[in-house]
Amino acid sequence: MLRVGLPIDAARPLRLLCLGAHADDIEIGCGGTILRLVEEAPGIVVKWIVFSGEAGREAEARSSAGDFLSGCGDSEVSVLKFRDGYFPSRHAEIKNCFEDLKRAFDPGLILTHWMRDAHQDHRIVAELTHNTFRNHLVLEYEIPKYDGEAGSPNVFAPLSRAQARRKIEIILGRFRSQHDRAWFTDETILAIARLRGIACNAPEGVAEAFYAEKIVL
Repeated sequence: MLRVGLPIDAARPLRLLCLGAHADDIEIGCGGTILRLVEEAPGIVVKWIVFSGEAGREAEARSSAGDFLSGCGDSEVSVLKFRDGYFPSRHAEIKNCFEDLKRAFDPGLILTHWMRDAHQDHRIVAELTHNTFRNHLVLEYEIPKYDGEAGSPNVFAPLSRAQARRKIEIILGRFRSQHDRAWFTDETILAIARLRGIACNAPEGVAEAFYAEKIVL
């Protein structure tokens, strides 16, 4: 196993782009890594975009993002209103959003959905991420769902136990609208973190995992 560390340069603040189809995707998929980056990358600049914040979920998304980004150098949170489940039919409009984003922000690291995710909205965001940002480091996070997809990620970010607990605390505290979903529990989130922690021999036993389609050294 090759350990390379997070892409942090003390001489230049990290510019992080976080992309999620739905209001809680970023937090579930890579919230712990974001907490770690905010702690370890001085002056980090974050742009956080949620593409579907309809049906009253915008407030949840904004409050959660605020908790995860507390203490970072600079941040901007955008919550768009594309309809959940209908991203393929709005492909051109979402593509335009990506083109606008490319002109406005040049990230050093992008966290987005996995390209092979079974959810159509997730795949659209992932595909457009790679289509738009071709000279950037892109890591694709995983989301637990009915379809399974445990997968074999190839990039791991060890977390502290405190970061894993804080991630769970924010998600369960902010996304009250999701509490009726059987999988939306602290056990689900912690179980995934423990499995990924085992896979990378994480010092505190917990981690998040990502897929890297292409890395150029």
